[in-house]
Amino acid sequence: MGNGVQEHQQALTQGEVLPSPPASQSEGYRQGLSVVNSLASGALAGAVAKTAVAPLDRTKIMFQVSSNRFSAKEAYKFIYRTYQTQGFFSLWRGNSATMVRVVPYAAIQFCAHEQYKGILGHPPVLSAASLTPIPRLVAGSLAGMTASMITYPLDLVRARMAVTPKEMYGNISDVFVRIWREEGPKTLYRGFTPTILGVVPYAGLSFFTYETLKKLHAEKSGRTKPHTYERLAFGACAGLIAQSASYPLDVVRRRMQTAGVTGHSYSTILGTMHQIVTEEGLVRGLYKGLSMNWVKGPLAVGISFTTFDLTQILLRKLQRRGYFR
Repeated sequence: MGNGVQEHQQALTQGEVLPSPPASQSEGYRQGLSVVNSLASGALAGAVAKTAVAPLDRTKIMFQVSSNRFSAKEAYKFIYRTYQTQGFFSLWRGNSATMVRVVPYAAIQFCAHEQYKGILGHPPVLSAASLTPIPRLVAGSLAGMTASMITYPLDLVRARMAVTPKEMYGNISDVFVRIWREEGPKTLYRGFTPTILGVVPYAGLSFFTYETLKKLHAEKSGRTKPHTYERLAFGACAGLIAQSASYPLDVVRRRMQTAGVTGHSYSTILGTMHQIVTEEGLVRGLYKGLSMNWVKGPLAVGISFTTFDLTQILLRKLQRRGYFR
């Protein structure tokens, strides 16, 4: 054994090139590193985007789950009243639950999207812009569905914390325990069907629009890498289109998620829609808070996509310089 070590050292001293790892092992390592990069970039993207719009998100949820009429003036009054009575940081109430849900959700969604666009490409591709339109749309939808199925209970907990006073639930684990004991474990997936029905167009259109705009930009400008402000604009357009298309199902989802604490009994998608329309009207009910979402949604999606892209670029640069070997 000692002789083997001495020979190894002599070979290095003399500049002899030692055998490299098998190609399959090297390829597997690169794929694994790519997955880790996607997970880390997605997690950071989700955290930054959601924290930036958390006060607007909480305000939107409060109006979605109540029968009060929404307007920009009423939304401003709610934010100001919350700030006066509960303090500045109360505007981020439920954001810890949001982070617990959003970090894994965004990480899984972005990572899954990278994998699906490779699977759907013929031959496998690394850029969704290289896909034809239908696979590009499908890759985004599948990524959203995958992330939603895994993290849905955390979304329900976040909604509960956003619409209840601090005295009702102490922390995230308290919400889980009380729902499990008082309402049953099935409650943790209440509203899951409208969520999936909403995620399909939302995630599909988000990724499709963003990647399509980047592709068109590259063709027109000759630059494969858009500037940061251009990425933000592409993401904002993606968020505007996607959220407008899926918004009514988002309202239904929130009503069903918070039924246990708002005194309503929503059980089915069609029944919830019918009750909302009957009591509040079509536009004022199913599209309540959409104007705020036109501010919050594009901002969040733009920040999310931009953060993901820039983090991916940074991690790949570090990888090329040998920091992840």
